[in-house]
Amino acid sequence: MSGIIGIYYLDGQPVKGESLGRMVDIIAHRGPDGADVWCEGSVGLGHRMLWTTPESLLEKLPLIDQTGNLVITADARIDNRDELIKALSLDDCPAEKITDSQLILAAYEKWGEQCPEKLLGDFAFAIWDKCKQILFCARDHFGVKPFHYYHSGQIFVFASEIKALFCLPEVPRHLNEVRVADYLANLFDDKSITFYHEIFRLPPAHTMVVSQEEIKIRLYWSLDASLELQLSSDEEYAEAFRELFTEAVRCRLRSAFPVGSSLSGGLDSSSIVCVARQLIAEETNSSLHTFSYIFENIPECDERPFINSVVEKGGLIPHYILGDKFGPFLDWERVFWHTDATLLGPNTYLPWGLFRAAQQEGVRILLDGFDGDTTVSHGVFYLNELARQGQWAAFATNTDGLSKNFGNSPLDIFKQYGLKYFEELACQWRWGTFTREVQEVTKYFTISRRDLFLHHGFKPLVPKFVRQTWRALRGRNESTESINPIISHNFTQRISLKERIQSLDESWLSQPLTAREAQWHELTSGLITLPLEVMHLTAPAFSVEPRHPFMDKRLIEFCLALPPQQKLHQGWTRMIMRRAMANILPEQVQWRGGKANYEQKFVHGLLTIDREIVDEVMLNDLESIEAYVDTHVLQEVYQRLISPGKAKSEDALALWAPVALALWRRYTEQLPPST
Repeated sequence: MSGIIGIYYLDGQPVKGESLGRMVDIIAHRGPDGADVWCEGSVGLGHRMLWTTPESLLEKLPLIDQTGNLVITADARIDNRDELIKALSLDDCPAEKITDSQLILAAYEKWGEQCPEKLLGDFAFAIWDKCKQILFCARDHFGVKPFHYYHSGQIFVFASEIKALFCLPEVPRHLNEVRVADYLANLFDDKSITFYHEIFRLPPAHTMVVSQEEIKIRLYWSLDASLELQLSSDEEYAEAFRELFTEAVRCRLRSAFPVGSSLSGGLDSSSIVCVARQLIAEETNSSLHTFSYIFENIPECDERPFINSVVEKGGLIPHYILGDKFGPFLDWERVFWHTDATLLGPNTYLPWGLFRAAQQEGVRILLDGFDGDTTVSHGVFYLNELARQGQWAAFATNTDGLSKNFGNSPLDIFKQYGLKYFEELACQWRWGTFTREVQEVTKYFTISRRDLFLHHGFKPLVPKFVRQTWRALRGRNESTESINPIISHNFTQRISLKERIQSLDESWLSQPLTAREAQWHELTSGLITLPLEVMHLTAPAFSVEPRHPFMDKRLIEFCLALPPQQKLHQGWTRMIMRRAMANILPEQVQWRGGKANYEQKFVHGLLTIDREIVDEVMLNDLESIEAYVDTHVLQEVYQRLISPGKAKSEDALALWAPVALALWRRYTEQLPPST
């Protein structure tokens, strides 16, 4: 975890050292171990250093190559070091003397703008190429490392954090109302937008070439959903997964400082901890720190039986955080300052608490199980495939298993994953097949044949305008029902929110037909990128670097290519991981059906711990957001929440986002909107 900044005056004016100094100083928290700047003519680069890996202790950035033609600043951890050292013919130098930034620079010298395609790890970097007079920038495959920029005809400026951009008078500071609309509507798929007009994020897996004439942005890698892996047995699949997962953990243990890991008691974090414990014991004969939330007053959130089953195996230094003592607005002003945004997720406070605890124990590297659910995949969309293939016996077997293992209703599962197939048959006028499938499915599920024909056979054939007219006569407007009712109708119209939702949903217009397609959609969603960005903007507050084994490119490509039976088997989700972790995980964790639901913790935190904040905003700050929020609807939600026995998690979430926005508007002193 480091900080990078840079300026390129496209009109040729010289960069001032004081400007670079201000930018580097304002992100000092990202690198307390050193800072430096370089400038030559109209280009300048800067860096803040946080030592993490052994090689980083030797690193000096910005780094100039021997010819003086290339200069790099980077926030990077490169994982395929041995492979690159060999390919770049650097074998004559001890590997421990070669820094990650040297590898990136050498890769650029050899492969040019294709160099990110050769890199594995988490990185954001910029290289000034004096000969070509270009600034070459790149971001890692999943957007772990942040990269923000502003561009005009006069200047291009970039930084790890937006606040550094505002150190320059050329950079405007106006509210981006489109991002406000996205925020309130829970839209996350625009991977370049920010809360500031004309300030952007470089999307994951993209490069950017900046010259005086133009900016060119290119996608250098994408997930391929067409590949399917075929191995000979379940054991072979499990062994291959275990090997890749172990390597994903191993390369993220490279550290010159104590390493820790979050431990929630779930399948993901427990697997990371158990594998890391083995690796650390073998290689350094030391122990791994673990950090776990416990909830003394909210027992439904407490995972101690599962956490303890992992800790009891030894080799760990466990630390416990009382999670029921703080709420979702924990340290909200500090979070706003570090993220340059309002609270971007209702659970932002949970990683914040972990980072703080890690710093107190002298831990700089914190592993976490972020989104193992998506990487390995629960595989439940496989039921959709079984329905399409008419394999209702297998569908029913998995449904029964899901019901027993996770407590879902078999009929609800059928409605979610089976009914769509009948609607498609009806729209294709395949009534013979429709009738046969109805006869077959009613052998396994107690469902009315009449309802199947009426609601999922004939109803989909009714023209859309007829359905809309009928809904209008009943006082229901289909065009706005899908939009959060808390959003002001005038704002919705002014910002063309409905059209924006439709444009962002274009990738979903062809609904996924297979489990692999559904997983691909999830893996390429902005819901992957945004939480990663938030973690890597908040963790520097505590000089901690989060690392994410489940965000390993090799592991993700492998899991996406798996046959669906390796993900869902007889009602057990994520089956390949459960098999692979045999004799590594405690059986209690390996075969647990679900995980703790933190909804009750969120409601408790909002209405009990943070009640004073919420009440004060509802009383004094609604004016700041009334251009965006229907405050009458918001007040109704608030009243339901504070009424005894009426609080619901969906109301708590509906209230949280506008309150967070109002706090941020107060914090930023009412940023002017873009014109």
